[in-house]
Amino acid sequence: MARYKMRQRLLSLGEDYTIEDERGEPLYKVDGKLFRIRETFVIEDRQGNEVATIREKKLALRDSMKILRGGDTIATIRKAWISPFRDKFTVDVEGSEDLLAQGNILDHEYEIRRGSETVARISKHWFTIRDTYGIDVAAGEDDGLILALAVAIDEMAHDPDEGHGES
Repeated sequence: MARYKMRQRLLSLGEDYTIEDERGEPLYKVDGKLFRIRETFVIEDRQGNEVATIREKKLALRDSMKILRGGDTIATIRKAWISPFRDKFTVDVEGSEDLLAQGNILDHEYEIRRGSETVARISKHWFTIRDTYGIDVAAGEDDGLILALAVAIDEMAHDPDEGHGES
């Protein structure tokens, strides 16, 4: 299992951010692309290689973001239509079984599941810094995809245009 550390809501358009391991070593850089018509974030490893690109899909019936790698869509994440008890996002993964992110999304306490299997846990409990949360990724999973999903979910859940009352 790999554990990553991310700060909440520091990802805004035009800002860069570093994703660290649990010891504070920078592993990935998130580049918020400014001057784009739609929100775009690029996650790169320490060598500058693209791990994933997150792109907002405009004019969709419900909010969605695409996760790309090498220009190809590898997943599409959508807010669920109805989630009466918990926040929920569905993830259509190209060429693989779909994922579901469910839990207390706004408080960064949720799981990403493939069927009955938990592939990642997102939690603030692992870190004492108030605005920091952790991402545990199960062994054998696509860490870049999971990190991109966490960034996209954070962005979509806290989107000020959605009337959540947060900025």
